[in-house]
Amino acid sequence: MSQNRLFVVDRAGQRLDLYLASRLEGEGLTRSRIQQLIRAETVLVNGIVRKAKYLLQAGDNLSLAIPPEISSASELIGEPVAFVTLHEDDDLIVVAKPPGVVVHPGSGHSTATLVHGVLHHCGELSGINGDLRPGIVHRLDKDTSGVMVVAKTDFAHQALADQFKRREVKKIYQALVDGKPIGQAGRVELPIGRHPVHRKKMAVREDGREAVTNWRVLERFAQGFALLELGLETGRTHQIRVHMAALSHPVAGDPVYGRKNSRYPELGITRQCLHAHTLSFSHPRTGENLRFTAPLWPDMLYTLELLRQVDGS
Repeated sequence: MSQNRLFVVDRAGQRLDLYLASRLEGEGLTRSRIQQLIRAETVLVNGIVRKAKYLLQAGDNLSLAIPPEISSASELIGEPVAFVTLHEDDDLIVVAKPPGVVVHPGSGHSTATLVHGVLHHCGELSGINGDLRPGIVHRLDKDTSGVMVVAKTDFAHQALADQFKRREVKKIYQALVDGKPIGQAGRVELPIGRHPVHRKKMAVREDGREAVTNWRVLERFAQGFALLELGLETGRTHQIRVHMAALSHPVAGDPVYGRKNSRYPELGITRQCLHAHTLSFSHPRTGENLRFTAPLWPDMLYTLELLRQVDGS
């Protein structure tokens, strides 16, 4: 279970990571460990995610959630976990993640994650992310299905991370949303930050980080649903889910940002109907342009078929 710590900054001008390192020195938390927690967005300054180099102001309120230590990547024991391999070479593996699978070990999830499954499959992953996220360059929510790339070497991990940072990686999702969007396409530019009250949620807020989502309608259904294709220009936590909810067309089945709908059980909707459909990037070693697609997961296909049957009746 995570430990939650609160601090009030007494003087201005200190870097966030250095301040926390000095305050937590006696608890065995190194500066590198603290930087990992900052990158994992478990550290908030006045309720907002900040970078390690952020200069604090006197009176700033800091909150820190410290998850329990997890064995390093070299000590994690692989175990069989379901996923589909789309591509594999010496540097990386591209997989289609099923819904219901957590990506990496963390608080409350020490076994049966995607990391455990990939380790069982290939035996070794990049160690850049250390204890918490070996090989993990980007993430999908537990109940979001679809394509992911995992780094097997530190070289590949760093090169892929740089591509994500420079926004050179193309990410396309498909989602079934509750409601019928006006128009055939649109662009959402709404900043996203931590929810001011519920720290596990994100929210649209003026002081949040830039977030841009492009959408277009692939299919409309008479029962009040639409299948969308969504392209991300940024990669904020829960970005599609927050943006669609802000448009009053939440992802169908979303338990956090969505709405309750009595039709969900008969349509087979038991999780958020969000799927990472396509991922495009340059191979870190060869520079080759790569594009991988993960077909919609069977549960979403089943729901779409039911909607089409009713429309066609």
